[in-house]
Amino acid sequence: MSPEKTNVVFILTDDQGIWAAACYGNPEIRTPNLDRLAAEGMRFERFFVATPVCSPSRATLLTGRIPSQHGVHDWIRGGNVPPDYAEYIRDEVCYTDVLAEHGWRCGISGKWHLGASQLPQHGFCHWYVHQQGGGPYYDAPMVRNGQLITEPGYVTDRITDDALAFLDAQANGDAPFYLSVHYTAPHSPWEHHPQEIVDSYDDCAFTSCPQEPRHPWATGLTDRCLGNLEMLKGYFAAVTAMDHNVGRILDRLEERGLREDTLVVFVSDNGFSCGHHGFWGKGNGTEPRNMFENSIRVSFIASQPGRIPAGVVQRAMVSAYDFMPTLLEYLSLPIPEGRGIVGQSFLPALLGQADAAREEVVIYDEYGNTRMVRTAEWKYVRRYPDGPDELWDLVDDPDERRNLIADPTQQGRIAELRALLEEWFARHVDPQADGRNLPVNGEGQMRPILPGWDDGSEPFYRPA
Repeated sequence: MSPEKTNVVFILTDDQGIWAAACYGNPEIRTPNLDRLAAEGMRFERFFVATPVCSPSRATLLTGRIPSQHGVHDWIRGGNVPPDYAEYIRDEVCYTDVLAEHGWRCGISGKWHLGASQLPQHGFCHWYVHQQGGGPYYDAPMVRNGQLITEPGYVTDRITDDALAFLDAQANGDAPFYLSVHYTAPHSPWEHHPQEIVDSYDDCAFTSCPQEPRHPWATGLTDRCLGNLEMLKGYFAAVTAMDHNVGRILDRLEERGLREDTLVVFVSDNGFSCGHHGFWGKGNGTEPRNMFENSIRVSFIASQPGRIPAGVVQRAMVSAYDFMPTLLEYLSLPIPEGRGIVGQSFLPALLGQADAAREEVVIYDEYGNTRMVRTAEWKYVRRYPDGPDELWDLVDDPDERRNLIADPTQQGRIAELRALLEEWFARHVDPQADGRNLPVNGEGQMRPILPGWDDGSEPFYRPA
């Protein structure tokens, strides 16, 4: 199939650590279908989110823009459903807008969590989404045909059922389709998952999730979960149940004769730690917020037989803000102009070609007043206005155990990395959406950063 007719299935998980898949080196967790997808395509080892928390990361994947441009800085706490619903990325151009404009039929099944959940947005003609961003796995609050419903059954299965129905409806059509399958798994709660899967981890030693001494910055989630075997079993079970459903999607594509005509992408919205470094959570699993590798680095697998090389492990440094331009170039579609898109296409790397530009890539992250610059060898974390800051040698200390920020021999390097970081953000930040100037506290964003929403009637954040 030509790029102009290529279908896309985009599978996005929630809070899945890069370590939580067998194909990424974990011998304990069972993910046979992710392993199958990786064997059929390309597995990226260094794919980074732009923010280590869900909603801003999702907005960046869709738009190619950073939080200090699109204005989503934390998970969406307010504005998901009436009476206070709000479109957080109302004025953005998403890649789904471009696809729909050029003839793709776009559907979403699962988590949206970018506001106004009852309202189909950004080119989607099929809209089955979670009302909020998470919640119970049985009897989940969902939106179908614009109505708020309670969905019976296990929500991971129900999301897949809906996705397969959309896939079947499009299979014989003349138009290509795009399908977002956005699982809430393996986000908490880590209780009430299929019991046979939970029980199958009874004898697991969980050496892949060392329950280290409590980190001094750890938040309340750590106090509930650290050292709790049932929480570990639930997390692993949520991943394995999700993996089973990924297999259902791959099988249906094959049954319909669509596998070679379809790009399948698998990625998570942010990383996660389950006891690593002594805390449970992602970027807001600590206070101050963190930029540990387990928070910012995620699984990314892409496969289309006959176009993407099979069984390849890709070491290129790639960010979530690179995804939009890459996907559009892959489909021979135009990249929106005048949007300040910071990402650069990594299509040559995806196709297995030499890409010298990727050898010099530097990754940037932000979460409120916490910003990061990461090269292949070093990571510098700056917390405005006055720290605490961090410098990590990722060659000699890949597990980030020795903070070198006070090392007198590293002060020149720190100055260079700080200048790099500050110049990049100064070049790209929209002053009206600058996260450095907003009270981003990890407890959820209450309203959009948009004209008409800044009248002070609702605080940007409020305590949980």
